[in-house]
Amino acid sequence: MKASQIAAKVVVRLFLFLILLALVPVFTGSSIDKQLQGIYLTTNNKWVLVYPILLILGFITLLIICTIKKYSKPDLNWLLVVNTVVLIVYGITVFIRISHLIK
Repeated sequence: MKASQIAAKVVVRLFLFLILLALVPVFTGSSIDKQLQGIYLTTNNKWVLVYPILLILGFITLLIICTIKKYSKPDLNWLLVVNTVVLIVYGITVFIRISHLIK
C-alpha cells in the first residue's frame, strides 16, 4: 500500500511540474507567443476531442477522490498513476506536434 501512495504522489507532482514548466513561456513574454498566433489546430471529426476530455476529467476526479481518501486505497492510487502517465504521454505528443508546426 505504501508503494502506491508514493507512486501516485510522485506522478501527480511530476505532472503538475510539467504543467508549470509549459506555462513559463506564457508568463515570460518570449517570442513563442508570436509563433503560436499563426497556428490553428483543427480536426475533421470533433469526436477526436472526446478522449483528451475524458482523460482530463478522469484525472481531476481521481485526484480529488485520492486526496479526500488520503491515498489510502491502493487501487485508486494505481488508477491515478496510470491515468496521469497516459496524460503526460499525451501532453508530450501534443508538444511534439506543435513544435513541428512552429519550425
